[in-house]
Amino acid sequence: GDRVFPSRAGRGWKGRVGLAQWTSAGPRRSIHPAAMETKRRVAYFYDAEIGNYHYGQGHPMKPHRVRMTHNLVVNYGLYREMEVFRPKPVSRDQMTRFHSDDYINFLRVINPDNMSEYLRHLQRFNVGEDCPVFDGLFEFCQLYTSGSIGGAVRLNNRKNDIVINWAGGLHHAKKSEASGFCYVNDCVLAILELLKHHQRVLYIDIDIHHGDGVEEAFYTTNRVMTASFHKFGEYFPGTGDVQDIGANEGENYAINFPLHDGMDDESFTSIFRPVIGKIMEVFQPGAVVLQCGADSLSGDRLGCFNLSLKGHADCVEYVKSFGIPTLVLGGGGYTLRNVPRCWTYETSVLLGVDIKDALPYNDYFEYYGPDYRLHMPVSNMENLNSPEYLQKTKVKIFDILKQIEPAPGTQIETGNSIQTPADAEIPEESVEPENPDQRPADPDQPPPAPEAAASHPSAMETDA
Repeated sequence: GDRVFPSRAGRGWKGRVGLAQWTSAGPRRSIHPAAMETKRRVAYFYDAEIGNYHYGQGHPMKPHRVRMTHNLVVNYGLYREMEVFRPKPVSRDQMTRFHSDDYINFLRVINPDNMSEYLRHLQRFNVGEDCPVFDGLFEFCQLYTSGSIGGAVRLNNRKNDIVINWAGGLHHAKKSEASGFCYVNDCVLAILELLKHHQRVLYIDIDIHHGDGVEEAFYTTNRVMTASFHKFGEYFPGTGDVQDIGANEGENYAINFPLHDGMDDESFTSIFRPVIGKIMEVFQPGAVVLQCGADSLSGDRLGCFNLSLKGHADCVEYVKSFGIPTLVLGGGGYTLRNVPRCWTYETSVLLGVDIKDALPYNDYFEYYGPDYRLHMPVSNMENLNSPEYLQKTKVKIFDILKQIEPAPGTQIETGNSIQTPADAEIPEESVEPENPDQRPADPDQPPPAPEAAASHPSAMETDA
């Protein structure tokens, strides 16, 4: 059974009064009638420290968005419908199941004060511009990675059907280098964990950027299929052509759907559902990792698609409908007011719970003005993806999928580091929703360190 530990100081509720305040804040929720029969056991990983890390002045990646998402999840009352955990930090050895020893050692020692001593390493490991050095960098990597690996362990042990880690999904990191705001590839590490118990794992990526780090990691194996739907053509990272299909044993197990600007809900649904449906039919995964980058939404600071929350979440709903153990991760998303909207709504979809369009009052309410609503209008930008182009690409992908052998089963190489036993559990710590009163007035400024808070009085050690 689960072992539940007391919350550490500074990370829990401030007594029972706080609990009453939080639970009264959420509006009433109703269960979707169709979801009553398919109610999933959902776990959610979150650490309040995640919002304290800061990439630097003007950098588009803001970990603060995960704290904002959590605050909205709490104020909608969604936390009552799922198990909430703070992940136990993963060790260096767990990270080197994919990443090189030299690279992880570098991430452990580098900091803003000693950068001048590591100039050659900074260049070698691609750290400095898109992926800056900031205070607590390695601890930040541990936090977001821990939720993904811990989530995979819970799925392996059949404790949950769905696990959510919105802090994860950093899909660009490579074996020995940082890339695209990503340092440690939690997606790859979670998939390696799932492969201990599942013969085949499917990775699905709806971030606007190609999931290149994950594809590259599993490019030559038929035990992992990667499916990425992304903007292609003069756009980071520049990979993900439809003709990139994998190599050796992994040939035909990398699926790429390259897209143009202006992708809208109708177009996205018209390709996502048929392609994923066919993949499920021919690949028959034992587990799914779904990366839900929110930069494919309309109005993203770095994106150029035109999806609404409902269009983005339709992908989540469809994947959920197969009833396969699923790890749901975050990813990109650079318009600060929209990312929490997206991931909160998708949390409700995964739970099968209706939430109101009018946002509940929360600690970041002013970010959501002037309408203070969950759903946002899309723009009138032109969709450069013609029905003919989408259909032609879909046919190409179906032709690739026709080559899939019915039951792939090649042993996968997971690196030369020590492997943990298949039944090893990562202990989890219980966490109640935090009370993040401290937040930056300007999202470009680093949040102040939180004050110490008392442990939640109801938290206790139990043996089930």
